[in-house]
Amino acid sequence: MEVSQENTNSKLPLTGIRVLAAEQMQSLPYATQLLASFGAEVIKVEHPVRGDLGRSGLPSTKGIDGNDVGATFLRNNLYKKSIGIDLKSSLGQNLFLQLVQNFHVVAENYKPGTMDRFNLGYSDIKETCPEIIYLSLSGFGNSIETPYKSWPAFAPVAEAMSGIYNFNRGPDDDLKVSPVGALGDTGTGLFAVIGVLTALRRLEKFEEGSYIDISMFDSMIAFADIVPNYYSMGKDPRTPSSLINHGFKVSKGEIIIQIGREHQFEAFVRHIGKPEWLDEDRFETRSGWVENIQEIIDQFAIWAGDRDTISLCEGLAEAGVAAAPVFEASDIVGDPHVKAREMLLPVETSGEFNVLTAGNPVRISGVTRPELTPPPALGADTKSLLMTELNLSEKEYLKLAEDNIVS
Repeated sequence: MEVSQENTNSKLPLTGIRVLAAEQMQSLPYATQLLASFGAEVIKVEHPVRGDLGRSGLPSTKGIDGNDVGATFLRNNLYKKSIGIDLKSSLGQNLFLQLVQNFHVVAENYKPGTMDRFNLGYSDIKETCPEIIYLSLSGFGNSIETPYKSWPAFAPVAEAMSGIYNFNRGPDDDLKVSPVGALGDTGTGLFAVIGVLTALRRLEKFEEGSYIDISMFDSMIAFADIVPNYYSMGKDPRTPSSLINHGFKVSKGEIIIQIGREHQFEAFVRHIGKPEWLDEDRFETRSGWVENIQEIIDQFAIWAGDRDTISLCEGLAEAGVAAAPVFEASDIVGDPHVKAREMLLPVETSGEFNVLTAGNPVRISGVTRPELTPPPALGADTKSLLMTELNLSEKEYLKLAEDNIVS
């Protein structure tokens, strides 16, 4: 299928690219939402009754159709359309196969082997669509046999196995699961987007389709590359690095400061009025800084007094020292940088909450931001899309609906 050449005045570079996504939860939905934010048309294929599992997550509010919808779904399905098809049924599988003919990308994040059992795997589809780009995203990949291939995987599974949970973890520290939200999902989604964009370029250049196999575990190994890298160099990743990379509590909050070079340490101690430390042997080495970190933290708090965290970080920045305030959620929502760069988007619901979700952090000159559309109601586009794409009659559609093949 040739890439559509639509309106040349469009400022969205993926306009004309169509994605048929059998997806749920967060990893793949996040990836396809990013593609949609650049103009791709994403059709989300859901179970006709329960829909994407993310719809039933907590916390929840009322969606645009008045039904309860979970936060996971709300923040990963902007700009999309929804159709409900039962892919376990042969009729549903046939509908999916017919739809594929009109799409450039098929994407799925079911357990490995599921789409093959549905006769909707890459080998099935490429027979009639040799130029299709087929993306599979799973915990441990599809194309290579590994001991974990059959394991179900959510974000913390891949994160835990990457070693990142033990990085800089003290011997008495309790395990903290999901310390940075769903990095295993969003981080994997980023690699999926890279794969799709590369495959689109390959299609354009060589007129060849592609099978993209993305593993959450692989992705987290890449994100946590510091763990095996340090280990290979004889350093235990559990032990803190020989640099100042700590939290500093002050009267009005907490900031982090990172100092890894001697000239930065000199600038820091002069800035806080302790230049005499430069003449003391105990501060001569980077390991000495860490060994005496509590004294440094205590002295900084005394020097900081009642100054707010932003002004403290501004002063440190002027001195050439990297620092940042440790924000609470309310700080992020009100932050001028976040507002200026439109990094929080208000999601339309019929509930009592003004739901916010992160915007697309990729800014490209000449590329406009798309008009924000809320996550779709379950199956909202099933009838119109199937009747238009497959030329189904009203009678044929109603029969499928009566048999619970479609929503």
